[in-house]
Amino acid sequence: MELLGGVGLADGNEQMHLIRHGRSSLQGKAGPAFDGTGLLDEFFLKADAPMLVRQSGHDGKMQFWSALAQGLSPYTPGEQPRIEGLVKLNTNESPLPPSPRALEAMHEAVSDALRLYPDPESTALRECLARYHGLQPENVFVGNSSDEVLAHVFVALLKHDRPLLFPDVTYSFYPVWAKLHGIDFQTVPLDEDMRIVIDDYRRNNAGALVFANPNAPTGIALLRGEIAALLEANPGIPVVVDEAYVDFGGETAIPLFAEHPNLLVTRTFSKSRALAGLRVGYALGSASLIDALSRVKNCFNSYPVNRIAQAGAVASVEDEAYFQASLTTIVAERETMSAQLRGLGFDILPSSANFIFARHATAKGAELTQALRDRAVLVRHFNAPRIADFLRITVGTAEQTGKLVDALSAIVGGTGGVVR
Repeated sequence: MELLGGVGLADGNEQMHLIRHGRSSLQGKAGPAFDGTGLLDEFFLKADAPMLVRQSGHDGKMQFWSALAQGLSPYTPGEQPRIEGLVKLNTNESPLPPSPRALEAMHEAVSDALRLYPDPESTALRECLARYHGLQPENVFVGNSSDEVLAHVFVALLKHDRPLLFPDVTYSFYPVWAKLHGIDFQTVPLDEDMRIVIDDYRRNNAGALVFANPNAPTGIALLRGEIAALLEANPGIPVVVDEAYVDFGGETAIPLFAEHPNLLVTRTFSKSRALAGLRVGYALGSASLIDALSRVKNCFNSYPVNRIAQAGAVASVEDEAYFQASLTTIVAERETMSAQLRGLGFDILPSSANFIFARHATAKGAELTQALRDRAVLVRHFNAPRIADFLRITVGTAEQTGKLVDALSAIVGGTGGVVR
């Protein structure tokens, strides 16, 4: 029995021990498995799985692991295959290049100054972001990707005696961070239309809230007024809004800072600014919240953002014309792709992101994903309750959209069934 890493998830009152990319000779225990997205994908083994892991021949590998490491449920990032001609629509990267000014600034930053550590406070970038958002530098925290920023947020602001709340269908790193840091959490179900229901977060037992807006993987956004209502219902606890996709059509919560000192917003340069390879993210909020993040950062990595990244990020923010033109192009292509997929029998959730969440009227999600892969088109599929028949499809170029539509036309055929 070959197991590449055991993980654990609570499913109701039953503890499931999941195996990532396992190969098991056991019969009658195959089912969904953890794919690192926080959802279930290929295989699972129930209560006897930990024993099987210990007996699987990996004792030597795990001999020196801490109990914490052995019990982790790691997040697995989206695939980054190197296949010529692949239509890659699975990780919500920008189909457009970064700002030319950002590329030029990064080129200029490659000098003998790289022998020196970068500014540990990313002062120039924080000042630039403060000007852009109408805030002060003390309201800005910068980190090596919004994932790192959020990881610090979980430690600095979201670990309390009462449980952390977030949606049941959302960014799947949230439960990973919660388990890593020993944070008690509860998931709040989306409604039948896959929307966050504000009234469901009016609870007296919550210690903190975190949610993505627009949500992922659904792409559905809350209005600013709805977020304001949520904040008014939860004035005494931290509320974190993950705005990774907000530039594509959502309403930012930033104007709510003045009346809600418990609000923190996180952002990324990976999506709308086409700098996923640079790994820069940031948080905005009251000086008190930012100070908490800085304390955690300086207990982890005092120099998280390198010189090249700081230079490129500043130049990207300063190139507003290119930024707005890119957004216009991507949003227009999102609407084109949505219309064409509807013509093929897909139901598409209303998206304010750089991706769509689509379900075919008759074809199963897993079958569609495999059939697309067979045609060198890569999309994201989550084999989990409620969303197993959906595909999350990144908005690509017009050429990529054409190849996607051609592939789906061949797959669903004239009958609506999957054609191999």
